[in-house]
Order: sequence, then C-alpha cells, then structure tokens
Amino acid sequence: MKLFKRAKLPEETQTTAKAVSDRSNETGLGTFGGVYTPSILTILGVIMYLRFGWVVGNVGLLGALIIVTLSTSITFLTSLSVSAIATDRIVKGGGAYYMISRSLGIETGGAVGIPLYFAQALSVALYTIGFAESIVDSFGGLNQLYIALITTIAVAILALTSAEIAIKAQYLIMGAIALSLISFFFGQPVEATSIEMWGVTGQSSESFWTVLAVFFPAVTGIMTGVSMSGDLRNPSHSIPIGTLAAVVTGYVIYMILPIILAMRADATTLIDQSLIMKEMALWKPAILLGVWGATLSSAIGSILGAPRVLQALARDRVLPRWLSFLGNGSGPNDEPRIGTAVTLGVATATVCVGELNLIAPVLTMFFLTTYMVLNISAGIEGFLQSPSFRPTFRVHWSLSMLGALGCLAIMFLINAVATVIAALIVLTIFIWLQRRELETTWGDARRGIWMALVREGIFQIGEEDTKNWRPHILVLSGIPKKRWLLIKFADDLTHNRGMTTVCSVLPSGSRDVSQQGNMQDTIREYLDKRGVQALVRVVIATDFFDGAKLLVETYGIGPLMPNTVVLGDSQEPARRDRYCQLIGHIHKAKRNVVIFREDSDRGWGQHRRIDVWWGGLQNNGGLMLLLAYLLRTDVDWRNAEIYLKLVVPEQTAVEATQANVDSLIQNLRISAMSQVLISNGRPFYNILHKSSQDADLVFLGIRTPGENFTEYYEDLQSKTANLPSTAFVLAAPGFSYGEILSDR
Repeated sequence: MKLFKRAKLPEETQTTAKAVSDRSNETGLGTFGGVYTPSILTILGVIMYLRFGWVVGNVGLLGALIIVTLSTSITFLTSLSVSAIATDRIVKGGGAYYMISRSLGIETGGAVGIPLYFAQALSVALYTIGFAESIVDSFGGLNQLYIALITTIAVAILALTSAEIAIKAQYLIMGAIALSLISFFFGQPVEATSIEMWGVTGQSSESFWTVLAVFFPAVTGIMTGVSMSGDLRNPSHSIPIGTLAAVVTGYVIYMILPIILAMRADATTLIDQSLIMKEMALWKPAILLGVWGATLSSAIGSILGAPRVLQALARDRVLPRWLSFLGNGSGPNDEPRIGTAVTLGVATATVCVGELNLIAPVLTMFFLTTYMVLNISAGIEGFLQSPSFRPTFRVHWSLSMLGALGCLAIMFLINAVATVIAALIVLTIFIWLQRRELETTWGDARRGIWMALVREGIFQIGEEDTKNWRPHILVLSGIPKKRWLLIKFADDLTHNRGMTTVCSVLPSGSRDVSQQGNMQDTIREYLDKRGVQALVRVVIATDFFDGAKLLVETYGIGPLMPNTVVLGDSQEPARRDRYCQLIGHIHKAKRNVVIFREDSDRGWGQHRRIDVWWGGLQNNGGLMLLLAYLLRTDVDWRNAEIYLKLVVPEQTAVEATQANVDSLIQNLRISAMSQVLISNGRPFYNILHKSSQDADLVFLGIRTPGENFTEYYEDLQSKTANLPSTAFVLAAPGFSYGEILSDR
C-alpha cells in the first residue's frame, strides 16, 4: 500500500497506514480445483458404490434417509465451523490440525492432528481396497490383496510426482462419476419389489448404528479439501465456498440414491450384491468407470492430504525431534515427498487387513473426534468473543457446540468402548505434548478459558499477546454519580470481554480502613443497580494524582493487570500540569491512555455515528480503530457507523488514498466507511470541527508526552472545544495494536 499524502495533522497521527500484506498464494489452486473437486470426489466414493445398497438393505429406505441426513448434518455443522475459522485467519498447510492448534493450542491440535493423520492414511487403504474389490467382482480370478497393493503404490507415485498433476487427473474422474450417476438414474430394476421402509429383519441384519458407522466415512470428504489448505491460492475464500458446496451436492445425491435403490431391488439383494448399482445401470460399464474413478480419486485426495498434516505436525515440533525430517518439503511447491513415502508405508500395512467393513468404523471414530474438536474450537472462539476473532463467515457459537455434541453422541451410540479408547488416545497424546512444554509463537483461545477459571487461569495466562488482547480498563472516575458517562464508556468498550475496575481516590485522613471498605461496597452496589459489571477499588492518598500513580503501578494480579486507563478531561487550569504529568507517567508504565471529554448537552447523541480521525494502522490509529470496533459490539452502539477520516492536501491524492483505505478496511474485516477530505490549505482543526460536528463520538489521537506537553495539551483542548463527546487516545508503547486487527 502506498503511503497516504495528507495535510499536517496533530503529531500523534503522523504515522501512515501500513499495508496489510496479501498473503495469498498467487500460484496455488482455486476453489473448484483445490477444495470442491477433491471434496466431492471423496464424498462420492467407495461407500456410495459398494456399500449404499448394503445400507438400504439393512435399515430400509427411511433408515437410509435418516442416516444420510444425520451424518450430513454433523458434516454441515462442522463445515460451518471450519468456514468461520478459515475466514478469520490464514490457514496454512495441515488443514484441520492447523486450525485446531491455532485456536485451542498446540497440545490439543497435536492430540487431534496425530489421529487425523492416521485416519487419512488409513483412508488411502480404504479406497484402494474398494477399488480392488470392484475389480475382483467384475472380472474374477484375481487376487484382491495384490491389486490393492499395486493400486496403493501407483497413487503414491502420482502424488510424489506432482500434486498439480493429481488434481488435474481428478477432473477426468469427475466426468466418469457424473456419467455413472446418469447411467444409474436412467437404469432399470433388477427385480420386482416393494419399497421396504426398514430393511430386513432377523439375524442377517445389522443394527442402525453399525450401519451408520460404515456409512459415515462417505461424508467425511471435507477434510480432503481442508487438508490442501497450504496449496490454495486463497484459503479463506476457497475453503468455505468449496466445502459447503461439496456437502450440499453430496447430500442431494445421497438423498436420491436410496429411493432408486429401494425401488429397484429387495433388501436381501441389496445386501448380497456389493455392485448392485452396476446391475441397475443403463450402461453397466459406466458404473465400473465411476467406481474406479471414485475410489482412485478418493485415494489420491487422501494421499495428498495426509502427508501435509504430517509435515505440519513435524514443523510445529509436535512429533519427536528424531522425526523432524518429516517436515521437509521438496520442489518449488514444498511438496511433502518424505511424508508421502511414510504414508505409503502406513497405507500398505493397512491394505493387508483387506476388509472395508473393519476399516470404515475405525475411520469414523477418528473423523468424528476431529470434527468434534473443530466444532469446539469455533464454538469457544465465538463464545469468548475475542476481539481478534472476526471471521467474515459468521457462525453462532451454539451451532458449533451443537455439532460437537452431535459428534460425541453418535460416537457413543456407535460404539461406547471405541469412543472411550479414542478419548484415551487423544488424552494420552495431549498429556505427552503438554509435558514436553512445547513453545509456540501464536496465541490461542485458552487464555480466555483460563480467565474464567480465575485461580488456575492466573498462572496460565502468560504475557499479553495480539491474539488474546482484551481491554482491561482502570477507570479513574472518582464518585460514580458525578462521572457516570465515563464509567458507561468503559463498560461499553469491555462488553464482557475484558475487566473494568472503577477507582476512586480519597484524601488522607478523610476515611479509615473500615470506611474505605464500606465505600467500595457502596460503589459496587450502585454499579450493580445500573447494570455495570465491574470491580471497585478505593485507595487513600495525599491527592488524586499520587493515588492514581499508585493504582497504575500496583493494581493487578500477575499478568492480569489493567492495560488501559480511562480518565476524564481536566477542567482546572491550576491542576493541568500535574494532570499532564500523570498522562506521561501512565504512558511510561506502558498503559493505554483514553481521556474522555463529555458533551454535557448531547451526551452520546443518537449512538449512530463514530468518527475516527486516522493517520495509520500503527500506534494510536490501530488502537482507535480497535476501540471503535469494540464499542460498536455494545447493544447501544450496534447500529452505529464507523467513519474512518483522513485528510490529504489536494485532489490528486484522493483516489489512491481512498483505494488504499478501502482495501485496508476490507482486509481488517471491520465494517467502516472511509472518508478522505481535502485540506486545500485549511488548518486541520477547522476540517475537524466542520466534518465531525454531527458525530456522536469522536476518536482523536494525542502525541507522546515530552517537552512542553502541558502547553500542547492546553492548545489541543482549546482547538477541539465544542466538539461532540470526544475520546483522546494515546497507545501504550511497544505493543502493536495494528496486529490485532490484521492478524489472520
């Protein structure tokens, strides 16, 4: 982004906006080829061709439709959660593992990522065995094990050669699957039959939950597209669109197929003949092409995805140090060829088991565990309302939690013992990773969880970082009744995200310790009656300024201390020098300073317009924009419009500046209106008064305290007199608030 040209503003706004770098992969895969195609081809796979008739035969038409709807519902809710996470941050290689580790921490990510890798590696065997089974059923006299082994090696060689070639090959396979489905839809019954709503009965039938466990891998194709995240041109755009489109397409097809199957054959035939779709098709070879294409494409998708999860695990040092070589990439596209070779070994060993109905339930447990934790990740982020969690694809946290509960419930209904074993495996890996005390450079949502747990949380919070930044506000209000709007302003900013402490300084000798405690209780009761949730602190000092300095220096517990001090404007010239010294002291203590000056006539006005006079994303600019965003999440300000205002010296600078600001706003995922004003030689404060006279709140930065700061502050107060309610903002040094907004 080009630097903004503008008229000279107050000293604090001399920082120009820093561009948000475009971190998309210009040479990567698009939505259709990178997400939709591998996802839908994995969904329309071996289970559809070789086990759908078996599903309908065992549970009947109604049971099959229920299984399809139940399974797809869980996948759809998980897709919503995945979409929310993917549109909140850059999703790099590793797919679901990357998302979970960056939300719930590396221990949880690793505990799920390792089973996820094996699930995808086992999927390769599932699909190649399905391919071999169809070959043997069609031609006979062949060894299924040998065919499966040869096929597994072949798809691995294709993945080792080039992921791009493998992706292109899937377009041909998609055509073969489409041809097979068309041939099946226009086919004929194999026998006269009546529709059996609940399938066969007796010893030959399988239970509903056993059948669901076999079918569920048919809807797990979303992990294939997500696992290719590191190879996508724009993951945050492609993953939501491609994933949801694949889930909806698969659901429509899966709801039609059972109806046709139930109309064309009885339950016993559907169970006994694995390739029953071939017997029903208009052109029988088309089904074979579809089976072979579906199984091979699914195997290719899995053998492309699994090594990338393994590579991400190794690079994050989740795996033991002696396995760090698995993180190496090859070629210009950083392809995990070593990981592919390892995955080939795992798949080959699994092929020797050679039984689809045995492998499928194991995969179901692994995938359901991954889905559950993905939903929990999105649910926790949404529930905690972290300022840094601002997905462009918004999903209510309750939907994500519903998806998590659905996964857990089905796991227990399918096999309670297997669920407990899966939980023990995940827990064991979690404890192992936690004891290794891995260090990471990203923040995660655990900080918010520990805060809710109070005692344990104090020891887990750690140092403040951009991922978990929250406004912890110290309000130097004095008696709340006299400066209620100041307290309300602070409460609107925190909005249940951070902590607010209302402070009052009593002169020495005016109260004893017991009276000090009584006054704290009185203020707390007053706040409770007014619906403000805040802590209260009353201190005794020689004067207000000494007491305020004491609070800034000592108030807090460990890492949980106020990062922002909100105070009212000084209206007494005799005290202004001490007041400015206090501002300098707070700044040196690395706290944000927000000075609120109330418009006594209008108050907040209509809560409809917030003007942010902006000079760039860094320092004051980033903090002001973040505070405006936080303020608008309050119920009173939810309909407010944020106006990002800049001044340029002449007309020629308007177009480029407007484009830069609009691009920045889009990348920051904050709804705001940009307004570029032309100075034409006019003083900044004249422009300020004319442009913001109808605002309900104005944010304006102030310069860093230094020499002649009192004179500067008095001049600022004079030149901004008669403005609407105004918040003067001074960002703490050494902390980039721009990163909170731009962190993805």
